[in-house]
Parts: sequence; structure tokens; C-alpha cells
Amino acid sequence: MDHRGLMRAKQLRAGMTDAEQRLWRHLRAHRLLGAKWRRQQPIGPYVVDFIHFGARLIVEADGSQHMESPSDASRDAWLKAQGFRVLRFWNDEILRDTTAVLEKVLLALNAPSPGPAGHPLPQGERDP
Repeated sequence: MDHRGLMRAKQLRAGMTDAEQRLWRHLRAHRLLGAKWRRQQPIGPYVVDFIHFGARLIVEADGSQHMESPSDASRDAWLKAQGFRVLRFWNDEILRDTTAVLEKVLLALNAPSPGPAGHPLPQGERDP
């Protein structure tokens, strides 16, 4: 991991939106089915909002700046090519109906992971 990615992740953690903070309250400390999530995690050239390495699942909380964003499409394509699934939720959706968002995350978490064998998990992220 390069130094810039780590610094950017640290900045993003310190400046989480209200929606990201609410979602993190439900994901952190193994609160959602005992799953281990990380927040503002560098992955290649990107920093993702929330990631579960074992399920190869990324959850993004998006504000209006993401409306039909071509950079989001290329970012998602790159992440999918690495074997990750990407769920995107609007910030207002997270704030308005947190339960429904968490239900969608649970469904995705319980779905089979698409991770190809050629993409091993980082050290410390392997499921027992």
C-alpha cells in the first residue's frame, strides 16, 4: 500500500459523512452477523468506504457528487475485475431507511463470493 493511499484513507475516516457514520455504527465491531468490516480501506488505486474481505464485498455510501459519475463506473469495473462485488447506496437512503440498507447488505454478505482463485485475500483477512 502506498503512503498516499493510507493518508487519504485516514483523512476520509476523520471526515465521514452522517450516512457513513450511521452505517459504520452497524458494521463495526462484528455487529452485523459477526462479520469483520473495514472502513475507508485502500484497494489498489482507490479507497473504498466499507469492505468485507472474506465476502469480497464493498459497500459505498454516495452523495450527490456521484450522480451518473463516469469515474465511479470505471472504479466499479476495476474493483469487479479484482473479484469484488460493489453495493452503492445514496446517503439519504442510508439515513432514511437504514434497516432496508442493512438487509440488502446482509443478502449480499450471505450470497456466494465471486472471488476468483487468482486473487488471494490480504494477510489477516482469511476466514477460518
